[in-house]
Amino acid sequence: MRLILVWATALSTSLWVERLAAVEAAPEQPAPDLIVTPAPFDPFRGVDRDGRIPQAKPADLPDRDRWRYVPEGRIMPGGPIDRFLVSSFIAPIVFYEEAIGAGAGVAVTDIDFRNQRRQEFLGLFVAWTTEGQESYTAVWQRWLSRVEVPGGGVAIADRSWVRAISGYERTRTRRFFGFGPDTTKDDETSYTDEVSHARVQTERALPGDWVIAAGLGIEHRNLTDGYVKNVPSTPNQFPEIVAQADSLTSVWGSAGFRYDTRDSADSPYRGWSLGLSWDGPIVISDHRTGGIITARGTLTIPVPGVFHQGGIGDEENPPTDTVAFGAYLSGVHGDLPFWALPSLGGSHTLRGYLADRFTDRAAWHAAVEWRLWVVPRGYSFTDTIRIERFGLAPFIDLGSVATSAPDLRNSPVKQSYGLGFRAMFERDAVFRLDIARSSEQVGVNFAFGMAF
Repeated sequence: MRLILVWATALSTSLWVERLAAVEAAPEQPAPDLIVTPAPFDPFRGVDRDGRIPQAKPADLPDRDRWRYVPEGRIMPGGPIDRFLVSSFIAPIVFYEEAIGAGAGVAVTDIDFRNQRRQEFLGLFVAWTTEGQESYTAVWQRWLSRVEVPGGGVAIADRSWVRAISGYERTRTRRFFGFGPDTTKDDETSYTDEVSHARVQTERALPGDWVIAAGLGIEHRNLTDGYVKNVPSTPNQFPEIVAQADSLTSVWGSAGFRYDTRDSADSPYRGWSLGLSWDGPIVISDHRTGGIITARGTLTIPVPGVFHQGGIGDEENPPTDTVAFGAYLSGVHGDLPFWALPSLGGSHTLRGYLADRFTDRAAWHAAVEWRLWVVPRGYSFTDTIRIERFGLAPFIDLGSVATSAPDLRNSPVKQSYGLGFRAMFERDAVFRLDIARSSEQVGVNFAFGMAF
């Protein structure tokens, strides 16, 4: 150890002497008349003091309304710590459920990953519970169409991107109630779902209003007994179904297209869309084949604001209240494990029911939301940290499942209704809390992005 320290000291001294000699030998340079230093970051460059963003997108952009403008004042330089609560976020996750115990975790997101001027996103999500439930997920996304705006800022097309997702999850409280719309709350069983997965997805806008999508992924899934107290274990209640769905390694593919006139794919204020998609295993360890075909449509209509007067002049993301409709119809061809079949319940469908409450080979769902922005200019915590707006969204969900698409006509309709709370950090970054009531319970769901 002493020999290493002596050698390191000698080496550093030698390098210092060589550097000093090089400086002394260098010719003297005249002092510059003007030293140029980078301009300090201005959080209000392109942003009014009240949070309004005057429109600055180039007028010659194709489909200009579908590009998101990010002003220079929202592109803060520096690393994730320097940009904390501006374009990088760390959110604690704390929860408790009797079956899984106390849980804690953290969500780390960077919407300007690698300082690419809002071209890349990275999210890391980690959570554990005292009863052994755990989740690790990483999400990376790159937008494929972005232009620099003269005078500062960037414009990003929100429907051309590539995304990679990978993770490991062990969920000890997955529920299964059996098949069909006539199952009751007393039919509840639980199982542990352990899955390792990786997937790549992409969307690309075509000339006009067409959008194509594709994806490819691999996953391995193991099923064991569940841990919900006073509820039977799914492997005991449905041994054959679980045996056919356990220890499967599969390669999944997806493809789809849609005709989309909306002004935003993530948070639209006007327009409609209609599309068709397929998702299913290309290769599965027990050689079964099948897939899910889904037809989906949306309609968004702007309505007069209740708590505001709308935008002021030409601005990016003006306060806009809307009534939004969304519906889809899914059907299965071939043979799929039960955990891959269409289901209703959770944070996106029939929000007043548990996740996967109704499962079968065909499903339909429809929802309507009245999206009102109550605080249209949001709230500013500092010059750089602000939430663009807060809102409410009363909603109604309808849907059902059946053994086939034709049988859906005679299937009893399930419903839930409730009130959602919205916090918009940016046009495409909306956090929502939905509280919904159904005939069985009150469901509370926290999610990122709109339900449809």
